[in-house]
This record gives sequence, structure tokens and C-alpha cells, in this order.
Amino acid sequence: MDGNALRLLIFISVFILMLILEALIPRHPKVDSKLRRLGIHLGLSGVNTILLKLVFGAAAVGAAKTIEIKGWGLFNNLEWNHGLEFFLTVVFLDFAIYFQHVLVHKIPFFWRFHVVHHSDLDLDASSGLRFHPVEILASMLYKIGIIFLLGPAPIAVLVFEAVLNGMALFTHSNIALPEKADYFFKKLIVTPDMHRIHHSVEVRETNSNYGFNLSIWDRIFGTYKEQALKAQPEIDIGINAFRSPDELTFYNLLIMPKKYREQTYVT
Repeated sequence: MDGNALRLLIFISVFILMLILEALIPRHPKVDSKLRRLGIHLGLSGVNTILLKLVFGAAAVGAAKTIEIKGWGLFNNLEWNHGLEFFLTVVFLDFAIYFQHVLVHKIPFFWRFHVVHHSDLDLDASSGLRFHPVEILASMLYKIGIIFLLGPAPIAVLVFEAVLNGMALFTHSNIALPEKADYFFKKLIVTPDMHRIHHSVEVRETNSNYGFNLSIWDRIFGTYKEQALKAQPEIDIGINAFRSPDELTFYNLLIMPKKYREQTYVT
């Protein structure tokens, strides 16, 4: 089985598992139609996948293979232990994604595209697919730039991408972990309760808990928030600018960066 097939298998398996758990142990009541949102999010994911293939071909893993052949990047010019390089690649790429996430919140131009992700009125596994195509393309370009500088082994990039995809589904999922389990896991990794705070309409909460995989970056850089103003099942998800499902159709999500800019300018 090649890398892409393996990633797809992991993605589908985690996605199905999260959907089952969301039906059995939901954490937050639904506001919008889950089926409608699932269709929109799968549609966005399909568009983004096609665009990535057209623009970047084999994307991050392919870039790592090319860079390895050319001998470019830091690790391709060092004779470090392969296991150490593998570990450092996964950790550094995770930090790079954390840093990128902070930037798209802090820089108004990037936030206009990232707001598509935050406009979701509910939060579940499918929310991990809800990204504007421009943000997806920019994110991949950024990631390839990091890979170019780092020169990691393709297998390390493949593992990181598979973990990132699976964690995106898990951290956005609407599942209720046992309190002790949540407390234990979020010492190291991002949990659904931790990430749900990030999707709150409260700006102070939105600007916290930026991590994707490891929770340590939020703790190190002071962006960690332990609790929201409201209890987890009562957190208002989304952004104040768009509070109606009628505003959040597939087409409206594609043009949302322009609409959000105009609305922000008017107010």
C-alpha cells in the first residue's frame, strides 16, 4: 500500500469512528443540521483535494522526496541519527502549524479566509474539513517552504500528515471524553474540549488554544486557556458576524472572505 492510500485509509477509519462516537457520546447539543453541514464540508474537502493535486501534485510528501534527491535542507546535510531526525521533524512541523495558526488569526487578510473555518455553528469531526480553498493552498505552500528548509525524510512527512489529518478529525469531534481522560491527555495533546474553546464566539477564547496536535505550544507561548466562560455543553460556537445557517451555504462559504471584509468595513 502506498503512502496516499494509507493516509486515506487512516482518514476514513478515524472519520467513521468519530461519527459513531458523536452519535453515542455527544458533548455539545446541535444547532445546525449535521447532514447539511456534512455535505458542505465534504464538498469543500473535495474541491480542496482537487486544487492541491492540480497545483502541487504530490504536495508535502512529494516535495520531501524531491528535496531528498536534491540533497537540500538541513537534515540532508547533517549526519544525525535517523530516529532523532524523524522525531524532530514531526515536532518541528507541529510547531510550524501552530505558528501558522496564530498568524492567520492575527493578520486580518489571512483571517478573512480562516473565518470560513470558524463560522461553523456546530463543531464536529466534519468541521476539520471546513477550510477555504485559498487557505488550503496557502497552507500547503507554507508547509512545502518549511520542508524545503528542513530537508526531512519523506516517511517522517508522511507520518506527520497522517497524524495531522487524524487529529483534525479528533480535536474537532463532538465527543464527551471522561473528565479524567481529558485532563490526562491534554497535558500533551489537544483534546476536543480544549479545541472547542478555540471555536467559541468569545474573542478571548477564539484567540487561545491554537494547537493542532501537541498542546505544549499553547502552554509554552501563553496561549493556553483551561476553561471557557461557559460550561462545555453551553459554549456558543462560531463567530458573531454569521449566526444563521442560511448564511452558511457552500457558495456563501466560498465568497465569505469578501462578504466578511465588507461587513467588517461597514461596522
